[in-house]
Amino acid sequence: MQLKMSKKIMKPDFQGEFTASILAAAASPEIISFAGGLPNPVSFPIREMEAATQKVLTEKGAMALQYSSTQGYPALRAWIARRYETMGVYGVEADDIIVTNGSQQALEMIGAAMVDPGDEILVEDPTYLVALQSFHLFDPTVLPVTINADGIDCDKLEQTIKAHPDAKFIYVIPNFQNPTGLTYSRAVRERAAAILKASNLLVLEDNPYSELRFSGEGGNSFGAYLGEQCCMFGTFSKIVSPGMRIGWICCRNKELRAKLLNYKSTADLHTNIFCQLVLAQYLEDNDLDQHIEKTKRLYKQKAEHMMACMRKYLPEGVTFTPTEGGMFLWATLPEGITAVELYRAALKKGVAICPGDPFYEYARNVRTFRINYSNSTDEAIETGIRILGETCRELMASSQD
Repeated sequence: MQLKMSKKIMKPDFQGEFTASILAAAASPEIISFAGGLPNPVSFPIREMEAATQKVLTEKGAMALQYSSTQGYPALRAWIARRYETMGVYGVEADDIIVTNGSQQALEMIGAAMVDPGDEILVEDPTYLVALQSFHLFDPTVLPVTINADGIDCDKLEQTIKAHPDAKFIYVIPNFQNPTGLTYSRAVRERAAAILKASNLLVLEDNPYSELRFSGEGGNSFGAYLGEQCCMFGTFSKIVSPGMRIGWICCRNKELRAKLLNYKSTADLHTNIFCQLVLAQYLEDNDLDQHIEKTKRLYKQKAEHMMACMRKYLPEGVTFTPTEGGMFLWATLPEGITAVELYRAALKKGVAICPGDPFYEYARNVRTFRINYSNSTDEAIETGIRILGETCRELMASSQD
């Protein structure tokens, strides 16, 4: 039969097609993959989760296996609400939290609630590729705002807001931004917050990496400056387990929260309640901060090793941004070489990277690429970076012929 698909699902998906091909190529066990963003399984609290699961089945088995409320398990929402105090945000209540199927669902929920075809939205340039994918489902006009070494370009932000007063929202990742790994300075946070406060933009702050800071100092959430104007996304994927698929939206605007709940109820009724109960039990019985400290020590060692290898093996002209946390490094190739060229050439030698192209709304054939350090052995990191260095030299030589 000939299916009559919707125009929405048949739209070209540059981000999805690009990343699917990269991940498919990197799936081979023979490939050293720096392309994804996987936490290291060494950090997973397997024994503690086993104990939490047994306790939940013994004490709350019927609840864990039954339908539940759309908003999420109250004890878990209360824990998340209290956690915001560590980010400088006070007064968050359990009722402000919606538990989602990973923070990725939060992106889709916001798009459904906020965007009609043609509506303008602002994003960082570059930005998280899955955010672009999710927003594209609703046919917005995307307005990119440049990212500098200390955060979003506030002059460009102000100009864009003035030129597009009807834009619906701005999506930002101020801590260890994906893909660049950059973090907003305090001065940029304060100026950007003042610019945004004077606008009618909803601010979507995605914050999956801030708890993975292993050196330096961070800054407060935009939620501390903007109140209910800031809708904050979070996830347990990077600090506990991605497989549980538990994230959240902190939405202090009651009208928007009601619409988000209506949409989620239609989309999936509720997030996996069994996993919510197990996670809540784990958080009650264990010291999450202690667990995060172990993860940070691991990632600090991985990051420092990868940066040392990059300094050792990458040729002059290839630069990268040092990191103080998160899971990624962002590198730039010299003129005359694109990241896609490096990706293809390195993959033939058994190393996968993620070219920068899918992180941009418009720019193509860029010289930037993202590499992940969290999920590789030290040996794989050294071997992979050495091969990348050799490949870069070959491409640089051929570009000069």
